[in-house]
Amino acid sequence: MDVTQAIEQRHSVRRFTDKPIEGEALAALEDAISRANAASGLHLQLVRDSPGAFRGLLARRRFDNVQNYVACIGPKSPDLDELCGYFGEKVVLAAQQAGLSTCWVGGTFGKRKVKADIAPGERLVIVIAVGYAAAEGCPHRSKPLSELSHTHGPETPDWFRRGMRAAALAPTAMNQQHFLFTLGADGETVTRRSTGGFFSNVDLGIVTLHFELASGHSVSGTVLDRR
Repeated sequence: MDVTQAIEQRHSVRRFTDKPIEGEALAALEDAISRANAASGLHLQLVRDSPGAFRGLLARRRFDNVQNYVACIGPKSPDLDELCGYFGEKVVLAAQQAGLSTCWVGGTFGKRKVKADIAPGERLVIVIAVGYAAAEGCPHRSKPLSELSHTHGPETPDWFRRGMRAAALAPTAMNQQHFLFTLGADGETVTRRSTGGFFSNVDLGIVTLHFELASGHSVSGTVLDRR
């Protein structure tokens, strides 16, 4: 499975089996986390066999048998949420390629029960549930691409359409899809912005990664430009 197929096949999963993550799948997941941390300066951590953060009433209503998760942690900064979205989604796609299922989880877990190392000056932003699906996820409804993008000129390049299709497939909080991509008048420069909503900067990082992977074009004005 290449990364484009991973984007197309990934769906959020909330019910997991007891099958442990080990062997090649574990190695692939740990390698993806290590690479993401090295590239971003984040402190993403895989927590295994630790269901405590998902034993609260709200979590049990929405999730079943979450034993493992990736804690998205990093040094406090205005860019932290977007970095967690961009590099956390790299881990999500690597997990998909390794035969694992995932779900971004923002507010329905117990932050105090997260078994991760949060150093002074760091913040836990969000977690990613990961494991083997007991019930497969399903595609979410998406807004028309015309509501998620703006272009200048009479023709839209194929690469931009590919990028937008991938961005539309990206997970966002409550499927809000509060983002807008703009193709500049030069037909090359791409920018994007959030249009509001909770966890919107995490979402912005996720959709930017999807766009870049599918289109082969970098997006201007991202956290990577500011680093």
